[in-house]
Amino acid sequence: MTKPGEVRIIGGVWRRSKLPVLALPGLRPSGDRLRETLFNWLPHDLSGWRVLDAFAGSGALGLEAASRGATVQLVEREPKAAASLKQVVAKLQGAAERVTVSAGDGFAAMAGRWDLVLLDPPFEAHWFAKALDAAAGAGWIYLEAPSAFEAPPGYRLHRHLKAGAVHAHLFARDN
Repeated sequence: MTKPGEVRIIGGVWRRSKLPVLALPGLRPSGDRLRETLFNWLPHDLSGWRVLDAFAGSGALGLEAASRGATVQLVEREPKAAASLKQVVAKLQGAAERVTVSAGDGFAAMAGRWDLVLLDPPFEAHWFAKALDAAAGAGWIYLEAPSAFEAPPGYRLHRHLKAGAVHAHLFARDN
């Protein structure tokens, strides 16, 4: 059982590891149900995948991917949250080899080549369309938003779920 101020990794090698959630404005970690659903939509083993968590916050999405074998870059613009992520990564066995944490601009990081880009920007910032545009080029894009979004050009909607006030979208690149 997790208590307020923490979430847990639900699968992979770090299953049941608890992650702190700082009390910061706009920080809304992805819930267990959404993360479980996302990672049921994707292959079980993400070994060899390059994943970007562009608005990392608590790191729940990106660390969930790393727990399943992906190499992950966590980017967080809030310095306190980035420092907390670095502490979490230092405590998870083997994380230092698979996870990097950057304090900075998630939009700039999306320019790289990624198999999966995880987008869960602060809802009040309304960066959803801008983030989808910036993530173009990734094999897959996952977006959490307060409303449903159409697939960006060059992508198709692979899966969609509404859970409470959150719409979860998984977009696959068209071949």
